[in-house]
Amino acid sequence: MMSHLHTQYLQQAIELACKSVNTRKGGPYGAVIVKDGKIIAASGNCVTVNNDPTAHAEIMAIRQACTALNTFQLKNCTLYSSCEPCPMCLGAIYWARLKNVYFACNRDNAAKAGFDDSFIYDEIRVDTEKRHIPMHHLSLTNAEQPFLEWNRQKTKILY
Repeated sequence: MMSHLHTQYLQQAIELACKSVNTRKGGPYGAVIVKDGKIIAASGNCVTVNNDPTAHAEIMAIRQACTALNTFQLKNCTLYSSCEPCPMCLGAIYWARLKNVYFACNRDNAAKAGFDDSFIYDEIRVDTEKRHIPMHHLSLTNAEQPFLEWNRQKTKILY
């Protein structure tokens, strides 16, 4: 794909981000997902309008794309985001198996605007018992039962 098309799709993500802000429907983020030169999903940030902290533009676009394609993997798709994806969106991108990602602003630009994700990147590296939100591991005798049952399944769908 020629670079001017990448620029066009990224510009659309930026326009979605601006629309999200100007209509007061979410934060300053937008995302577009393209497959075979066609936009299959596009969204602005919907965190505040949906009262959903996971409703980032990238997550919303991934959900739309998966619905449109009737699949949980987007292997042949490209995501264009107005900003470098946060840790949550990065995880979703890997789980969705997107082919590649293009973004305009980076995490430093986001931090200057008041969206600083550095504490999350830092928390990922910290042992669970030392994180700011207490996380408690309880050892239950049947804790691994769901995994044992999963491994016994003959017709499971791997992901």
